[in-house]
Amino acid sequence: MLFQQKKFSACVGMLFGSVFINAQAQIAPPPDYDQKLKSVTVTATRSSTPLDEIPLNTTVLTKEALEVAPDQTIDQILKNVPGVILNDQPYYQKDPTGQSINVRGLGNARTLVLIDGLPANDAFYGTVQWNLVPMSSIDSVEFIRGGVSSLWGNYGMGGVINIKTKTPVNSQQEASASYGAFGTGNVAASKDIIASENLQLRFSADYFNTDGYQNIATISPGSPANIKNGQGPTSSHNSNVRMQGYFKATQDTNGFFRVGYHTMSDLSSGYAFATNLTQETDVAGGTTTRFDDKSKVDVNFFYENTNFNKQNGSTTTSRSNNIPANTPYINATYKDPYSTVGASALYTQEVTGLINQYVVGVDARNIAGSNLTNNLNNNGTSAAVNYAQGQQSFYGLMGQLKSNAESFPLETTLAARVDQWNSQTPTNYNAGSNGANPSYQNVPNQSKTQLSPTLGLLYKMSKNWDLRSAAYQAFHAPGMNNTLRSYGSSSGYSFANPNLTPETMTGYEVGTDYRWKGGFAQLTAFNNYIQNAVATYSLSSQSSSDVALARSLCGATGNPLAGTGNVGICNSKNISYYTNNQNLLSQGIEFQFHHDINSKWATDANYAFTSTKLTMSATSDPINKQVGGVPQNILGGGLTYYPVPQASLTATVRYVGSSWLNTANTLPVASYAVVGLRANYELTKNATIYASAVNLFNRQYITFGTGGSSTSYTQGMPQAISVGGRIIF
Repeated sequence: MLFQQKKFSACVGMLFGSVFINAQAQIAPPPDYDQKLKSVTVTATRSSTPLDEIPLNTTVLTKEALEVAPDQTIDQILKNVPGVILNDQPYYQKDPTGQSINVRGLGNARTLVLIDGLPANDAFYGTVQWNLVPMSSIDSVEFIRGGVSSLWGNYGMGGVINIKTKTPVNSQQEASASYGAFGTGNVAASKDIIASENLQLRFSADYFNTDGYQNIATISPGSPANIKNGQGPTSSHNSNVRMQGYFKATQDTNGFFRVGYHTMSDLSSGYAFATNLTQETDVAGGTTTRFDDKSKVDVNFFYENTNFNKQNGSTTTSRSNNIPANTPYINATYKDPYSTVGASALYTQEVTGLINQYVVGVDARNIAGSNLTNNLNNNGTSAAVNYAQGQQSFYGLMGQLKSNAESFPLETTLAARVDQWNSQTPTNYNAGSNGANPSYQNVPNQSKTQLSPTLGLLYKMSKNWDLRSAAYQAFHAPGMNNTLRSYGSSSGYSFANPNLTPETMTGYEVGTDYRWKGGFAQLTAFNNYIQNAVATYSLSSQSSSDVALARSLCGATGNPLAGTGNVGICNSKNISYYTNNQNLLSQGIEFQFHHDINSKWATDANYAFTSTKLTMSATSDPINKQVGGVPQNILGGGLTYYPVPQASLTATVRYVGSSWLNTANTLPVASYAVVGLRANYELTKNATIYASAVNLFNRQYITFGTGGSSTSYTQGMPQAISVGGRIIF
């Protein structure tokens, strides 16, 4: 079975039936699901735990499962895993500052994503750098849901996703290519070198390009008027070059290293002259030393350096500065240089007795960066300048115990971690044209010590039936985009808040799993509560404290919120500010069923219900209403057919229930269903071709998301047919 699932995961699998087919896409499903399950270990647990012994809801996607999914990017494949809330718009159609992931309705940037065990969340924005991992480089994906801060610290609210890349295989070469709708193409090549029995190398490179499509929704409740003069399709291209090495330093020590360079350029605002460009260099390495067959120590380090330059496009609404109405122009430019460095050490010891295993670890990370925003008038002159520079540091100490009771079939996992978070913002100012008359903020240093415990229980009712539960506490520090990045124009200003502090989440989940020879049925219920959630607050002209804050931020002596008197740099009355003044409750259920009907047919059905509401809000968002961008109901299913051993055909359906664009629940998003299709054929043992269709029937629909007006409605991906192939030689 392609889609391997741990024993007590209640929300396993994808909405795609294709994911549950055989470990070889061209071979019928295996006869014993349990045997396949027991062969999987999950490294995202930091202790290489067997899949059926993890006390949190976990899913593993093999490379074969990824290869048969109709979607062509890893984010769009993951959107079909129950618990993941990602809309039907691939990452390359989104602004780089919005390429994130939402798990269980907890919000963006609250889930940790790793590549080979090292961070893939953008150091500044907290988004996910999906462009770093084209499908050609991915071997498998591990996904542990729920609070994992006891293992990983920051970002550990929604869970952890570990994308594992391919490793050297003999001295082979691999090449792949695909081409499809909207001029979307991808080419990739890799070369494996077995230099010696102690050193293996892998060199790889890939290039992706798309002309993109117009993602601004024009159908109701959107409008054709939402597309402004000068806006067109959202084109993008990106490239990756990597070198990976695996070595054996001594008889007891193995290690790895990797070096990469990555670029991404896009026109996310749709203006051909407003380009976003990201350039990143990364270096990482580590070793594993075994002292004996029961103990080992892992040491890792990583470093990333990123330069992000962004241009925002806009269109004038009236004539001013001798510029006619309806004229496209760049309203702001951003320069964000930032870097991150980190290291960790982990000791694992297997023992006998009441305790079966204990793990002790320590790690540290630093993130440093700055943001320079130059807000422009429609004639290209400077209107205002915002600048902030700062750094955050994280220091963590964790421990974990595992115990298997001898008198009754209960597995217990107890973990705890202490994190020390520090934030410094030595420079922060908002200024007028060309940086004139800067208004400086004196920002005190911030710090917080956070405890993140987890208790997991797994009780085996019988060989095929498990009961499991877990309770946890997790945290998430504010991103540097929240603390440093201010920007604005005549339509509104958004100011960073360098005084933000980390959020805290408490939660629990319970579930049951039943497996048989050809499938499984699983059910999970979860409850997660976030306190001091970071949110955007619209300042009110009716609040004296808000007026005072606006004066300070804008460098004004009048009332910027009313547009009276000296308004400083703020030429708009719409001013927002980040705060910690929200509490959020997310509850839901996740159900998964799979059955191998026979050697030629496999079927599955999935359902996820998510209720996410604010229980406290000092912002303009109301309480006790479904949070914007979180559909309550997502379900799907699929059917896979193997006509011959060398071929597979998969049909899938994804249904997304109605939702809201905003938490005030005034901007509705209708429900929709999308059908996908994928066919694979193995020409030879080393050559495969495929054809794929996303949105097979070319349905026009608005996909869910967030926004404050009808101009924020986003079109779901139109019909996209692509063909491709891969050869190994």
